[in-house]
Amino acid sequence: MPIPCVECGKRAILKRPKNRKELCKECFYAVFEYEIHETIMSNNLFSPGETIAIGASGGKDSTVLAHIMKTLNDQYNYGLNLMLLSIDEGISGYRDDSLETVKRNQLQYDLPLKILSYQELYGWTMDAIVKEIGMKNNCTFCGVFRRQALDRGAAMLKCDKIVTGHNADDIAETVIMNILRGDIARLGRCTSISTGSEGLISRCKPFKYTYEKEIVMYAHFKKLDYFTTECIYSPNAYRGHARTYLKDLEKIRPRAIIDIITSGEDMAIKDEVKMPVQTTCERCGYISSAELCKACIMLEGLNRGQPLLSVGKNSKRKKILKMTSAKLTSSADVVDSNKTVKQQTVGQMF
Repeated sequence: MPIPCVECGKRAILKRPKNRKELCKECFYAVFEYEIHETIMSNNLFSPGETIAIGASGGKDSTVLAHIMKTLNDQYNYGLNLMLLSIDEGISGYRDDSLETVKRNQLQYDLPLKILSYQELYGWTMDAIVKEIGMKNNCTFCGVFRRQALDRGAAMLKCDKIVTGHNADDIAETVIMNILRGDIARLGRCTSISTGSEGLISRCKPFKYTYEKEIVMYAHFKKLDYFTTECIYSPNAYRGHARTYLKDLEKIRPRAIIDIITSGEDMAIKDEVKMPVQTTCERCGYISSAELCKACIMLEGLNRGQPLLSVGKNSKRKKILKMTSAKLTSSADVVDSNKTVKQQTVGQMF
């Protein structure tokens, strides 16, 4: 006997991973879209007239995000100017193929598209970086460079905010990773639906409470055009262990994903714990908690032929900071010296 949809009584064709409710296809679409709309409205993520950059990789999350943002913007009259922003990390056989999907999405959703590459921003591709460092720490480099590249791209496009396809599973995984690493500073930020310091472009996560399985189901039933191949450098990523653990928990108790996010939100930090103070990088002006941001430290290590100095223990990073600070001081001294010589020459002329 067919199972009825809990919303309309018609024949159900799926069971929601989040709450196990049986729904027909049309009711699933409606509930999925409305829940994301409620998340956007209850958290005041956007204001009419804002220009929003959608982080587009061609994968399921970003493709569904572009589709949903376009749909809700039209349906609820958000009044947003939407555009796609893609980052080309320079991964042969992966990113070049996925960017073709993004280009098709641009035509399908009639949205402007901007593509920025690591090569033009940093002078390196991920393929070249992996040749230098191997497969162990490549995701660390890529994550740091990608976050900054999105911010730079959004600034170039004069966007007010960036939206990313981070879903509930991603955030729960990050909570677990930060707990295992004892990273209190990141634990406080990773559960925020909107992040961004004063003067910087805010990042929003409309999919914060949306399960990954439901995003896949939505993309499948809607027959959306997305890229499915996994990054060739990601199998060794530390996140993979957190993901496996989370999937095992979800099988036992689907609510576990939301509960982990809630736990991350509710964790309190003792007053005596010293938190990093956010400032700006002396070299590039990007947000940082040290003299130089992580991207600049990593680039310094790569350009010096010592890339692994920029990851791991603080003592290694301090070594690069010391070398770079000496370099900056030396450059400043040269500039001051040139100014003095110029002033003396001008004085002699008169």
